Amino acid sequence: MTVEFKDYYDILGVSRNASQEEIHRAYRKLARKYHPDINKEAGTEDKFKEINEAHEVLKDSEKRKRYDQLGTEWQHGQEFRPPPGWEFQFDFGSASKGRQEGFFWSSGTGGFSDFFETLFGGGSLREGEGRRTFFRQQHGANQEAVLRLTLEEAYLGGTKNITLQSQSLSADGSLVTREKRYDVKIPQGILPGQKIRLAGQGVEGTGGGSRGDLYLKVEIEPHPKFRIDGRNLYTELAIAPWEAALGAELKIQTISERVSLKVPPGTQSGQRLRLKGKGMPNTKGIAGDLYVVAQIRIPKTLSPQEQELFLKLSKVSSFNPRNPNNSQK
Repeated sequence: MTVEFKDYYDILGVSRNASQEEIHRAYRKLARKYHPDINKEAGTEDKFKEINEAHEVLKDSEKRKRYDQLGTEWQHGQEFRPPPGWEFQFDFGSASKGRQEGFFWSSGTGGFSDFFETLFGGGSLREGEGRRTFFRQQHGANQEAVLRLTLEEAYLGGTKNITLQSQSLSADGSLVTREKRYDVKIPQGILPGQKIRLAGQGVEGTGGGSRGDLYLKVEIEPHPKFRIDGRNLYTELAIAPWEAALGAELKIQTISERVSLKVPPGTQSGQRLRLKGKGMPNTKGIAGDLYVVAQIRIPKTLSPQEQELFLKLSKVSSFNPRNPNNSQK
């Protein structure tokens, strides 16, 4: 089979090592210039189709790689014969390749040139007055966005209404910004880095292929009181010197409720006190722990009575905090 070779780089006016940004910029410029709704000169529609065909190949890393592999075939002028192994085949329902192919009927030429169809799986057979055109159903690409949650939202789960913006290229080559609202179901205890899948909300497929999915990657905003580490939570608790020395039972606030915390006698500043099962839950009902870090606070000013009591304590106590073992004198 001999077809006319098309130099897609030349069509877009870019070099063969052009970046994707350069290719996209060149396409937008030419699309504005040759769009049939703007340019009414003869041959504009064919030129516009040629520009879109070139962009269709060069914007896709896999298609561009396959096109670039022709190598020296670029030098063979307008008469192009696919090299060995490039003969196109029709593969109906190839699950292993993640695509499906079928056919439709049209009267007239297809949207792509014979050169494009030869390289990328298209073909045509005349039957009567119609043209039987094979096409490839391609599943749409997946997309990813960031979903920011408060720690309380992640802990409790529920439904959150969000608005996402997307950009697409219009017929005249300009960028159009669109907004779409989603009601997102948040699993209880979701962690940073985990993803929520919104099926069928990604990029639209081609040739009748299904849409891709939208994945929301969770980020949890910093909390003024709690720090998250896996499914465990950490918080600090200020305690008085006598509470640390004598022990105490204190009420503290977790994310969801108030609970009692036993401070054992002799608690040291920085010591972690564990509340089992009070961390981040999961869908199976298994939760992490909440670690309360004791921070001993000393009053900055003392009443006369407090000064007297501390003075008595300093005289009767044999405790030496500068002893490496914190032992008695």
